[in-house]
Formats: sequence, C-alpha cells, structure tokens
Amino acid sequence: MHRETVSPLIAVVGPTGSGKSALALQLATSLDGEIVNCDSLQIYRFFDIGTAKLPPHERAAIPHHLIDIADPTDVFTAGDYARLARQAISGISSRHHLPILAGGTGFYLNALLHGLAPGPSRDDSLRARLSARENLRPGSLHRILRRFDPPTAARIHANDVQKLIRAVEICLRARRPASQIFEQGRDPLTGYRILQIGINPPRASLYDALNRRSEAMFRTGLLTEVRTLLAAGVSHTAKPFQSLGYKQALAHIRGELTLEKAIESTQIETRHYAKRQWTWFRRDPQVQWIEGLGGSPEVFHKVLQMAQEFI
Repeated sequence: MHRETVSPLIAVVGPTGSGKSALALQLATSLDGEIVNCDSLQIYRFFDIGTAKLPPHERAAIPHHLIDIADPTDVFTAGDYARLARQAISGISSRHHLPILAGGTGFYLNALLHGLAPGPSRDDSLRARLSARENLRPGSLHRILRRFDPPTAARIHANDVQKLIRAVEICLRARRPASQIFEQGRDPLTGYRILQIGINPPRASLYDALNRRSEAMFRTGLLTEVRTLLAAGVSHTAKPFQSLGYKQALAHIRGELTLEKAIESTQIETRHYAKRQWTWFRRDPQVQWIEGLGGSPEVFHKVLQMAQEFI
C-alpha cells in the first residue's frame, strides 16, 4: 500500500530579540537546511536596520527565502505569505534539504501551518474610511469590533490597526462576526511533520538586550536609512514605516520627538511587542520551549539534539 511521504519541518519562534535568526542559522548549517523567513517586516526591500535583517554576508551561504520580496508600497497579506512559504518549503524538501522557519509573526505562521478561513475580499474604499476614522479617533476601531465581535476583539491588540481594519472589514462585508468566518474550514499544511521550538530567554535579559538594540539602531544608521528611503520617493504612509523604530525615526526627522525620546519610545514599545509575542506563542501547546537566548551554545546544543531526534 502506498503511503504519502511526510517530510520534517522545523519552526523557530519566540519574542523579538531572542536569537531566533542566529539559532536557525546554526541549525541550517548543521542539518543541511534552508531558512524561510517568518517575519512580516523582513519581506520588504530596503527596510534593513529597523527590521534587524541579517545581512547577506552573515548568512553563512545558507539560502534564505521570503526576505526582500515585496516593495514598501505592496499589499502583502498573511494569505500571500502562506502561499509563497508553502512553495518555498516544498522546493526545499524536493532538494532533500531541511526547511527551517524563523520569525516571530505568529499570524503568518498560523496561516502557513493551519490555513486561513475563507473571507470577503478586500475593499480598499472601506479600508481607507476605517483607517481615517482610527486616525481621527484612536481606539475607535477596537471599540467597534468589541460591539460587533467580542471574541475577535479580545484576540487583537487595540494598537494593531491593520488587523483591526481587516476584522471590522470582514464583519461589515460578511454581515456577521469575523469569529464565525474564522470557524469555517481551513486549508492546513499537509505532508509535513512539524517541530516548533520556542526560545524563552529570561525576561530581564531580553528587555536589556532590546533596549541596547533599539539604541544601537538609532546610533548606527536607522535615521540615515529612513532619510534615504524618503528621498527615494517611499511614502511615509508605507506600511513598514508604521512599525517599531521606523515610526519613531519619522517622528524625530519631522521634529516631533527628540532623539532621546524616539529611542525611549522604541524601547518601550519593543518590550511591549515582545510580551505580546510571548502571549501569542504560549497559546500554542505544540511549541516546545527552551530556556535561554537562541545565540547561546547551550541552547543550540539542546535544540540540535531535539532536531536530530525529530528528523
């Protein structure tokens, strides 16, 4: 009787700054792997410093996929990511290499592994109106979503405007709660055994590292990168400019924040973001947590042993 081939797939997840990229690179080097990015900002070209993108010369000749694949003004959805990531993973497996996902965008990972429920298509006019409403009255979209769909509102942070816009859009266009749409049939990834490894550094150590990384970004080129992008014609409304570090850099360039306040704001919001990532991944019982930072030899040896046994 013919049995479908089931290939191994490893995902390295966890909060920002925990060492996911370093660990994935070490694993790929040891296990003949290729890396598939799972960070929603590293897909964009030209946004390098603020996204902590690993420079090509530091990738140890390991193939990296889904980095620098979209222009800053492109609309790129979780569905787009799932489709392209599945293509990349299939190609890696066909070469008899090990696909290794690395990144902290839980919604992208969920779309890839579990699929997305079918929903109404985008309505750019509606989305523009919702965005304008939120700009005029911050917090209004979350209040609307709480009225239309409390379960979905409970899962989306009040500051995550893009997800709020999509959730409210679904509610309005489908004329029912988005949570009911999400309960419909999905298209999960098949043909793979999946090992999800969560990097869990001590909180104080991670926060200290994030503070230092935020300051280093500003001191070593983030402002120059932003000015160069603006001079090249990239609109300040492009999605990557709404992310941590970049929006503070824009505010400083416009004279709205001092350099010190821009750095401090980035540090605070990055710590909050890391906490939300912890919360997201801890909801998944399939994640196996490893204590420590991903770049440490102790963590690498533990994870390498796990991966070898899994393979």
